[in-house]
Amino acid sequence: MPPLSYVDHEPILLKTHADFNEVWVHDRIAEKPSIIGLGELILRDRERPQPRAGRLDMLLQDNDSDRRYEVEIQLGSSDESHIIRTIEYWDIERKRYPQYDHCAVLIAEDITSRFLNVVSLLNRSIPLIAIQMSAIKIDNSISLIFTKVLDEYAQSIGLEEDEEKVVTDRAYWISNSSEKNIDVVDKLFNEVKKVDDNLALKYNKFYIGLTKNGIANNFITFKPRKGFIRLRLHMAKSTEIDEKLNNSELDDFDYDSRLRAYRIKLSHSNIDKNLEPLSELMTISYNLRNK
Repeated sequence: MPPLSYVDHEPILLKTHADFNEVWVHDRIAEKPSIIGLGELILRDRERPQPRAGRLDMLLQDNDSDRRYEVEIQLGSSDESHIIRTIEYWDIERKRYPQYDHCAVLIAEDITSRFLNVVSLLNRSIPLIAIQMSAIKIDNSISLIFTKVLDEYAQSIGLEEDEEKVVTDRAYWISNSSEKNIDVVDKLFNEVKKVDDNLALKYNKFYIGLTKNGIANNFITFKPRKGFIRLRLHMAKSTEIDEKLNNSELDDFDYDSRLRAYRIKLSHSNIDKNLEPLSELMTISYNLRNK
């Protein structure tokens, strides 16, 4: 492979550009929602009408979870009316669809320090992400760069406590996933039981967790879906775990900074050949939580 060469670029302000407007930006995000840097997302709606409150620019959803993002886009500098609109749309959507986990997202070309200070205060009580968007010209091409300048204030333990209030059973998860997928959960749980025989499965509405002597102990959680199972290892991101995953045959995983967990996609067809590395990873997660 030839060595990389430096290519000069020119910053572009879309707010005053004759050829590129907000609709053009919407189109680029709609084509590939992952470019904003919030994971593998799917587009649920554009210009979504809001009761007595205008239109939401974009509604995006995490492909593997019940998390939705209410996204507002502004060319130029952020302003007070824009943040009010962003929060208002987020509030409307979460009330209309409480079964989803909602997060407000503000995207602007320039997020000033004064504005960022105000948003940071709101961020403590409202799930809110601020992203600065930059357009650059390279030769005869234009590209967009999205930089997260304010992340969501994560309180993952509190989220788990809220979700645990709604308890279901094994039959609920079989009907919402499949018996084969729940068998995969059982196989993984049997490996965990080798580490601590006091552990038991707990079937919550939004995930399957663990208890130890009747008390929640969610060092791992399971999220069965129709076609796969999402195993979550609740631990800090580390080079050691990254290397173990990269050296394994597990090829579909990422790290969720909001949940502070590694997410591994599994199915009944690939569980047996990966049971040994998964058992090792679950044991590490157990030791970190219960040391």
